[in-house]
Amino acid sequence: MSIETSPVIAPGSTIGILGGGQLGRMTALAAARLGYRCHIYCPEADAPAFAVAAAHTVAPYDDPEALDAFAKAVDVVTFEFENIPAASAERLAGKTLVRPSWKVLDTAQDRVSEKKFFAGIGAATAPWREVNDLVALENAIADLGVPCILKTRRFGYDGKGQVRIDRAAQAAEAWEAMKGAPAILEGFVAFSREISVIVARSPRGEVNTFDVVENVHVDHILDTTRAPAQITQDQAERAAAIAHHAAVALDLEGLLAIEMFVDHEGKILVNEMAPRPHNSGHWTMDACITDQFEQFVRAVCNLRLGSTERHCNAEMKNLLGRSIEQWAEILSDPKAKLHLYGKLEARDGRKMGHVTRVFPRWKNEPK
Repeated sequence: MSIETSPVIAPGSTIGILGGGQLGRMTALAAARLGYRCHIYCPEADAPAFAVAAAHTVAPYDDPEALDAFAKAVDVVTFEFENIPAASAERLAGKTLVRPSWKVLDTAQDRVSEKKFFAGIGAATAPWREVNDLVALENAIADLGVPCILKTRRFGYDGKGQVRIDRAAQAAEAWEAMKGAPAILEGFVAFSREISVIVARSPRGEVNTFDVVENVHVDHILDTTRAPAQITQDQAERAAAIAHHAAVALDLEGLLAIEMFVDHEGKILVNEMAPRPHNSGHWTMDACITDQFEQFVRAVCNLRLGSTERHCNAEMKNLLGRSIEQWAEILSDPKAKLHLYGKLEARDGRKMGHVTRVFPRWKNEPK
């Protein structure tokens, strides 16, 4: 039986989510507000999304029997992070709807494919070279110069799987750190700001973009997001246009976050993308008519998209590791909005929650 590609998934249906982290948890909460049930599939037995879902499966992402049973139990499948085997998503697509497509997942989780995709739609990136051995790395360093960043092609996030190279003599040491994994070398970008854009596209072709935001990273992990970004209107429009173009080119059915740099000449350079809710979109929960998680559910279920209008300015700060112990102090601020993820162990660098503070829109700020 052929699977329809664009049916509406009505409230009362079950959304299957691959991944049980905080993004899955907040997606399940948003889905429940719209009348959906969520079934979480995750290898970890203590995944925080389990506590707010109607059902869950604990199994490896490549377990064919568990995947087949999962497909039968849900009406549509999506994912809350991109480090899931594309082959597993492809298997599920043969049995039920998968949104976004496994092909989008495959592109986003491979940095070389991602760079080629952005080149294909005319979006600029940092200079880069594919690296599969030490000789290729040495040649790439000679081409791009130092400093530069060596990254694994797949399965890297929050600074994992990357090494900064400041001297050509570090090539062997950096390649050793990759442990033979296929990699990519990226030239260093001197940027004035880091920004990101989140865009939703539904199977019916409706596209809606959230405001461009500014991000501050500490030790490669997002620390603070400020909405809106302090950039020119022209820069914001160019960044949003890249996101819109990418969503259409990918035939996206869901949500896409794109991280970018603004260099000192005002040029927009794409860094990477993620086809799911994103840490830099958490501010929308308290400052937009429709937050990123509800918009994600709407897009995946082929509902009409909600308004992304920002009704106030916002600053979101991640709570990492033991900073979660500040919860009482945060709650003593009546204007702070605290979001905790229900994780049981506070490890260094682990995202335990976030806090958002909202502010009036600036005087004379364009809407």
